[in-house]
Amino acid sequence: MRIAKLTPETRQEALEALIGRSPSGYEKEEAAVREIIDAVRRDGDRAVLYYEEKFDKAVLTPETLRVSREEIEEAYAALDPAFIEVMKKAAANIRDYHEKQKVSSWITTREDGVILGQKITPISVSGCYVPGGRAVYPSSVLMNIVPAKVAGVEKIVMATPPGPDGKAAPGTLVAADIAGADEIYKAGGAQAIAAMAYGTETIPKADKITGPGNIYVALAKKACFGVTGIDSVAGPSEILVIADETADPRFVAADLLSQAEHDPMASAILLTTSMDLARAVSDQVDGFLEVLERRKIIQASLDSYGYIFVGETMEDLVDAANTIASEHLEIITKDPFTVMTSIKNAGAIFLGPWSSEPLGDYFAGPNHILPTNGTARFFSPLGVDQFIKRTSIISYSRKALEEVHEDIELFARSEGLTAHANSIHVRFE
Repeated sequence: MRIAKLTPETRQEALEALIGRSPSGYEKEEAAVREIIDAVRRDGDRAVLYYEEKFDKAVLTPETLRVSREEIEEAYAALDPAFIEVMKKAAANIRDYHEKQKVSSWITTREDGVILGQKITPISVSGCYVPGGRAVYPSSVLMNIVPAKVAGVEKIVMATPPGPDGKAAPGTLVAADIAGADEIYKAGGAQAIAAMAYGTETIPKADKITGPGNIYVALAKKACFGVTGIDSVAGPSEILVIADETADPRFVAADLLSQAEHDPMASAILLTTSMDLARAVSDQVDGFLEVLERRKIIQASLDSYGYIFVGETMEDLVDAANTIASEHLEIITKDPFTVMTSIKNAGAIFLGPWSSEPLGDYFAGPNHILPTNGTARFFSPLGVDQFIKRTSIISYSRKALEEVHEDIELFARSEGLTAHANSIHVRFE
């Protein structure tokens, strides 16, 4: 991996490269996605079935578009029972973590007759998208569906692309069943997002669509936002490691590569105060590349978006980390909890040498659907709050309104909104 001194110039260079991976500036792909969305909106199931045959080589009918209970049972039979048990354990951890995120409705009253409050209501239909093909991630099924279930969503719908045989990946189906999906449909790409955004004769319209996908899925979610809610427009995966001289270079190298293997556009960055560690990590990366299966993808990722930066102080590293706002942030230092207190921007933080990033991907419980491309500055991980709505409650007595009506009228008139002022005024004529 390339090693460089951490300076304002090198930090800016890396930041510009990372931001350049954002799902924008894809005019050709956006036009194709818009065409698919328009077709699904106009022709419903017919368009979905057409694009499934075109892109996924699967010949389906409206009757076979929805996954049957028999297909789910076949999926259970096709999987290693040990893997099924691991998924159940992971689902339990995810459920326990997200249960702690739940919030309740509340009401407060005052003696003058004012009642204020907040009503919490889960969305009615949640749409979950799960990739298929070469990227089959049962873990993402659990991370999408379990928080929606905890939030109390009435109906959870999942879409995932089938193979040419017209069947969805067994691991995906079993994970969906464990997590509590109500309906599963065999549809992928932009056509699946459009179907859940607008609804078809078979696939119900969703109030919100969550889940990862390729650039076409990301652009379709972006285009459908407003018709339906979305979690985010996700970019390629990212990891940033802050490490000092106490870190094990083999651990650090392995963790960097755990994200680089996702995609040639994934990023892996090490920030360290130790040049010795930087060199040792680079050597370990070279060694791992000789034996890892996805070395071509990893090498492409490192060539474009892999960096090792050596800074003067821990404060310099923290400042750079907050600027980059990485999806995953590992802190492997002498006192990682103290360093963590200065971190403002990160999707998920992993503390210490035994908290490797894949722990969060699969098992610990916190959600692995995280903000990317610097959006951790203002976005949060997927959670229960993404599947609820907060509704304000306001009730004033005549006495309470009488005490403040002139203030409200003055405020309204100052904004030139005389009808607003009149709405209050008429009550005290």
